[in-house]
Amino acid sequence: MVVVLPLAYGFSTSNENGKSQHNNAQSRRSILSTLIQTTTTTSLISSPLLLPTKAFAKENNKLFTISNRINANELTMPPPSRASELNGIDNLYYPTWLSGTWDVTQTLVDASTPLGLKFIGGPSGSMDIAASSWKEQLIQLNTPINLQLRFVPTKFGVAEDRLFNTKQRLDNFAGRSVVASVQYANVGGSNRASVLALGGNEDTPLQTTLTYFKGPAAQKIFLLGHDSASNEEDTNFAAIESQRSIFALTNQNTAPPVTTDSESIWVFTKIDNDTVSAKLRIASYLNAQSDSLYFEARNKAVSFADYVLTMKRASL
Repeated sequence: MVVVLPLAYGFSTSNENGKSQHNNAQSRRSILSTLIQTTTTTSLISSPLLLPTKAFAKENNKLFTISNRINANELTMPPPSRASELNGIDNLYYPTWLSGTWDVTQTLVDASTPLGLKFIGGPSGSMDIAASSWKEQLIQLNTPINLQLRFVPTKFGVAEDRLFNTKQRLDNFAGRSVVASVQYANVGGSNRASVLALGGNEDTPLQTTLTYFKGPAAQKIFLLGHDSASNEEDTNFAAIESQRSIFALTNQNTAPPVTTDSESIWVFTKIDNDTVSAKLRIASYLNAQSDSLYFEARNKAVSFADYVLTMKRASL
């Protein structure tokens, strides 16, 4: 999948606008490509961030292993986390210095299709769709996007405010307000009842979100797995999240939902208390339920989108 911002929110059908359109499944896949890429991705990025070295690997092998995924030429989908279904409070937790609201500039600096163009051509592997999607992706290169991101302290650790951040990403990358609402959804590993029972509150972030768009569409994103590590000085933090997204039209269209998988790889570097630099790679994978080329891809990433972020603590 790739970012296709100009096409991303064209929810109209041919009956509504009088024009022909791509196959419904392919059009919905183009929409979902953007939703995954912006929620929250190749050559090496030059930035003042953590770059893996042999010395660094000896210091913290787990941190090196996670952060090195940002520069890898080939990736395989991470396995699901072994989160307990009993406590119901599983989430990705961040260092305390990320707590707060941040003014962020996020820029796509590189993109690639490591397995070839056909793998981003929608469920049927259409080369026409792939070529069009890739052209739109390249248009987004080196275009800074301004948004805010928020991380909130909880009893269990600092967690991403997924409601706030999801809306910020989707609206700002689209260039207009496209999100009607975002809400949390309960799952076994992360649910409101367990959070409250263990001392959390109604505002404690959960893993799973349900987004309703101003067009006739909705998207549910599940967290499949996560991992993270920090260095001893607590100035570098690397994390991965693998996600599954189900995207469906909410009008009278009877086309089935589209399911896609992706992985977000983060490396944060604390510059000072009010400044953070970050790198983000979004790796997209095919899904057995939606993609005819799933088995040919062999569980490997079919596209990368690489971003650099500058983060300044927002004024109160």
